[in-house]
Amino acid sequence: MLKNKNVVVGVTGGIAVYKAVDVVSRLKKLSANVNVIMTKSAAKFVAPLTFQSISQNYVVTDMFAEPKTWDIEHISLAQKADLFLIVPATANIIGKIANGIADDMLSTTVMATKAPVLIAPAMNTNMYNNPIVQRNIDILKRLGYKFIEPVSGRLACGDYGKGKLAEPQDIVNEIINLFKSDYSKDLEGRKIIVTAGPTQEPIDPVRYITNHSTGKMGYAIAKAAKNRGAEVLLISGPTNLSAPDGVKIINVVTANEMYEAVLNNLKDADIVIKSAAVADYRPKNKSDVKIKKSDDDLNIELTRNPDILYEIGKIKGNRILVGFAAETNDVLNNALKKIKKKNLDLIVANDITQKGAGFKSETNIVTIIDKNGNYKSLKKMTKEEVADVILDKVVDMILKKEG
Repeated sequence: MLKNKNVVVGVTGGIAVYKAVDVVSRLKKLSANVNVIMTKSAAKFVAPLTFQSISQNYVVTDMFAEPKTWDIEHISLAQKADLFLIVPATANIIGKIANGIADDMLSTTVMATKAPVLIAPAMNTNMYNNPIVQRNIDILKRLGYKFIEPVSGRLACGDYGKGKLAEPQDIVNEIINLFKSDYSKDLEGRKIIVTAGPTQEPIDPVRYITNHSTGKMGYAIAKAAKNRGAEVLLISGPTNLSAPDGVKIINVVTANEMYEAVLNNLKDADIVIKSAAVADYRPKNKSDVKIKKSDDDLNIELTRNPDILYEIGKIKGNRILVGFAAETNDVLNNALKKIKKKNLDLIVANDITQKGAGFKSETNIVTIIDKNGNYKSLKKMTKEEVADVILDKVVDMILKKEG
């Protein structure tokens, strides 16, 4: 998948260095050629020999070490790179690059490269949220540097918050998407609405009805569509995810809010991909105060929420409409009924009882069905890979429509 691609990996000093070893290993398995530059601090955490063994290329650690080739090393690597990855990226290296400081092999090589630079920060949450660090990140983003956001969790120092290095597979997926964006702009000029995540239907100020959706599938579709040149509007229920770079987002909570957001923006859309897990019902009467526990059972009367897909299907015109069907039984028949009733062009169906499919999973196992009943069952894939297969189908439909 990354055959003949040259990835230069800059590794800086932090406890997350061990994850960079995994990233390099995954890149090699995808047939990338990987060269590693380590700062002196990084070499205190993991020996350069580890990266050398996995990358199968010698590791550069010292700007003034005896060169292994006749080239001027930092210039040679800078010119060789198709992509420059910095993982983990400390506040120090982010600050150096943002302010044009080149005082070691890594910072010097970054200054000399014309390749895209992807930065994966990892640091204490207070450091990450420091306004100076955020200013430096903003400077680099405006200059075209790419970032893969750190995630929230328990940090090595014991604090809890945003600052953990993104998972190695997520970093590799981002690299794959960046390379795809170089040659695949098959959705350029298209406007796409993607819905994602769950909705929450309030019972009282404390409680609500929801489901297990994390929004990962919809966010992966939005990101992949943006990478392929589309103008993307992401309408999202509550999640813990950050909007992909360049994607406009409207945050909603309830099914009614999502319904209104979709219809208000529908006129400009060429494609609607509705992957959100919208609650079918909501409490008929919401209490304005917390319902106190008593010795009696509690009965909540539910009423139907608007069926967003059905309503779009009635007025879709020439738009391409894609829906999702998360099922627990009779998957194909249920999906076929849905595609007909709601006037869909494609439906993506999955059995959420399967391991590695559905909610709270990094992967998915889906069957994609078109309006003529033709279907293709996919093996277990990452949600990013599934997103691209869905978009491939959408592009095929566009080409057939436009002749």
